[in-house]
Amino acid sequence: MSLDRPTRSHPATASGRPAPSAAPSRTRPARQRIMAAIRAAAIAEFSLHGLKGTSTQAIAERAGLTKPQLHYYIAGKEELYEELLTSVLNDWKVVFPVEEAGSDPGAVLAGYIRQKLDHAFDHPEISRIFTREVLDGGHNLERYWPNARAWTQKKVDIIQGWTAAGLLRPMDARLLLMHIWAMTQHYADFALQARALLGQADGEPLDREAIAREVIAFVLHGCGIRSA
Repeated sequence: MSLDRPTRSHPATASGRPAPSAAPSRTRPARQRIMAAIRAAAIAEFSLHGLKGTSTQAIAERAGLTKPQLHYYIAGKEELYEELLTSVLNDWKVVFPVEEAGSDPGAVLAGYIRQKLDHAFDHPEISRIFTREVLDGGHNLERYWPNARAWTQKKVDIIQGWTAAGLLRPMDARLLLMHIWAMTQHYADFALQARALLGQADGEPLDREAIAREVIAFVLHGCGIRSA
């Protein structure tokens, strides 16, 4: 599902979706701005309240639209939620591209950790949408687990290959990946705690380079790798 839908030639649709009370601009740049505002509003609301706790009224108000205007662009909150949930899973999938794994596990793992941390720092609300979904029971993730297991297995195969070649100490590759996910996503899901314990003001940027160095050193040492 793409939020950038083609412009309709008529305001009323066969599905009965209402036209906006004040007709929006039909130009593509204006439409893109409106869709970006809707997406940003949905991210903020879903990260705070989850799917069940978010209303289309709240999304519309945050996006600066009326509810009828919002429904001119989207059918409902579920399609927005599915698009955002899919985006975070796809982002995490491409962070560790199998075809670029190479034979230097230190460099690959260091790069993986940095990219996961960058995603956590740059898109914390997206990460929190996934975390809240899991805490709510993960019912909207059931169809994604088979693909997630397949993506993870490719990473596991690479790590096990490194171990077989004597480049890593023997370990459970899946647990290694989950430990990396936990450490990197912490700075999105628990940013408030991180700032409080580091003595930083709300909204003050964390020193991602210092954090990256510490996490990378910790992981590589645990893997038996001297340096990245």
